[in-house]
Formats: sequence, C-alpha cells, structure tokens
Amino acid sequence: MWRRERVIRGPERPTVADIDPLNKIFSHAFTDRYRRDGMPGVRVPHLNDLVWRFALESAGRGAMVWRDKSDEIVAFNLAHLSGVEGWMGPLAVRPDRQGEGLGRQIVQAGVEWLTSQSARTIGLETMPRTVDNIGFYSRLGFLPGHLTVTVARAPEPNSTPGCTRLSRESAPAAVIDECNALTGRVAAGRSFEHEIRLTGELGIGDTTLYRRDGALAAFALWHITPLAQGRPIEDLRVLKLVAEDPPAMHAVLGAVESVADADGAERVTVRCQTAQGEAYASLVAAGWQAHWTDLRMTLAGFPEQPTAGILFSNWEI
Repeated sequence: MWRRERVIRGPERPTVADIDPLNKIFSHAFTDRYRRDGMPGVRVPHLNDLVWRFALESAGRGAMVWRDKSDEIVAFNLAHLSGVEGWMGPLAVRPDRQGEGLGRQIVQAGVEWLTSQSARTIGLETMPRTVDNIGFYSRLGFLPGHLTVTVARAPEPNSTPGCTRLSRESAPAAVIDECNALTGRVAAGRSFEHEIRLTGELGIGDTTLYRRDGALAAFALWHITPLAQGRPIEDLRVLKLVAEDPPAMHAVLGAVESVADADGAERVTVRCQTAQGEAYASLVAAGWQAHWTDLRMTLAGFPEQPTAGILFSNWEI
C-alpha cells in the first residue's frame, strides 16, 4: 500500500525562539507517557523559560532538534557533557510522530555527538515503572543500573561555619578553580564549571561552598527559580554536589537549607545516586525522605566512572 513519505531534517541546534514549541512537545509527550503508564490524571506542565535556557545553553552544541517540511519541531534531544560525563535529557518525539523510528534516530544522534566529544560515560534516566522506555533503551545498547532517588525535606535555618556562596565571593574565578580542583580529586575527569557559571549568569540559583580548615571540602550547585511556568517558588533543587565525605556533604546541605528557608522554598531536593550507598544511607538517617525515583541507564562500554568521595550529578532538568 502506497504511503506518503514523512520527511524530516536535522539535527539542528535550537535557539531561545524554539522554547515555546519545545515546551509543547515536552508537555504533550510526557503527559501521554503518564497516560500510557496508567496515570491519566497527570498533566506535565510547561517548564519555566529560564529552565529551558539553562538546559539549551548548558547542552550547547549537544542540543538538537528535528523539523518537518513545515518547519515544525517533531523531536528533540539535549545531550550534555560535563568533562568526560555525558548524558541525554530531556528528549522526546511529538506524540503524532511516534512509531516512525524517530526515537532511535535522536538517541543515536546524541550518542554520536557524545562519543565525538570523547565522553567516557554516556547515560540517561527514565522512570523505573516505564517498561516500554526501559526496553527501548535496552535495545539501543543501554544497560539498567542503580536508581537516582530524589530525596527531600523541609528546610530549616542553620548556622554552618565555613560556608558561603559563590555570588558573595570577592574572587569568583579563583573559587571556580577551587571547585574544579575538588571535583578532579573526587571524580577525575568531571567538571561542572560551565553549569556553575551559567547558573550565575542566568540568576536562577547559586553555588554554596563549604571550607574545612581553610580548604574547600564540598560545594553544591542549586537552582531555586520555579521549575514550572507561572508558578511561585516551591523547591530549591540541588543539581550537583561534590564532597570529600559525608560530614562535608551535610555541612554544605545545611547551608543550602538556610538559603531555602530564607527564600521561602517549601523543600530542598537532592538527586542522590544510590550507587553512593554510604551517602544515601547518611541522608536517610538525617531525615531526608524519598520523593521521586529514576532509573539510571548507561550505554554498554560507557559506564559511570569511579569516585573517591561523594558525587551527585543530575541527569535531568
């Protein structure tokens, strides 16, 4: 039976002018995913434009969109690189164009870009209950690993000696160098400098620092701008956390809680990888509660790299 060819072009790099159509695809695709997972009452909201700007600019040349012959976006994939750590997210295909092989195409494009950038880790996260997604990524060579458990708690004011914020440092460039050095000691090859600088430039959060005996022992990069479009501040989200050990982790999180309390956030959330078993157990013992879970998957041959301390690194917006 004759079938009209449905031509697309891409990948192309999106701009801020594409945020509105990206938002629509993101909302429709993930709302449809929840419906097919048996949760028809869940509607995924549009994201804050500043959150999209951070995602697009942090991905840089790894941000990709595909368009149809009417110049409408039909799919996108944001591939990110933090040193040797590469990951993809969010990525989606417009619901009316699913089932045509576009999902495979956009994932493969992301993998090709990350490998061209010498990534040693290539991964993504998906909902553990979504067996369709797990099966799809598995057929593309991704292996299921540990969970990322988002832990949360209501903030409390804390007086944490040795803590400050990057935005209040007199020599921020030198402090970013300190963050790079600490990250290199804890997780060789990783770097969050681009995300730290971009967060400050967009004014959507900050980086909290903890010094012990005069040396940087932990830092936490966080966002407090509302995640969803048109909503007030609800949570402060820790995206990256690097610490020498659990005491340093708790110290920097105590200072982050103080910021959240002062700014009226209802809760602080931390995306904790359960491969960091000691750190996860320590957070639970301190009263942090499981709030959400994601399954972390990595491409065969491109696993997560070892650490010599605590490293929490978000693979989602």
